[in-house]
Amino acid sequence: MKCLSCLQNKNLALRVYVQPRASKNRIVGVHGNSVKVCVTAPPVENKANEAVIELIADLFRVPRSAVSIKRGKQGRNKKVLISNLSLSKASETLTLALSKI
Repeated sequence: MKCLSCLQNKNLALRVYVQPRASKNRIVGVHGNSVKVCVTAPPVENKANEAVIELIADLFRVPRSAVSIKRGKQGRNKKVLISNLSLSKASETLTLALSKI
């Protein structure tokens, strides 16, 4: 998938496009080369970023401490880093989540 890239030491980068103040937290599809996610939190005081981290951690079944926002903390386009996850496992999980839409 174009939105996932492998970094060194089993770290992955995921491009995410965020829609804050949605009706529920969920992955809704693909937006360009990014995964589009909706979060209920407003984009103030880092609340939307925290909701994105929680959603990504739940999706890939990794601890929240393994997920961080590398770029785009104040915008809709974000680069999210995920630690200790293989590219094949992440691709499989993301493909399954997108197929359920």
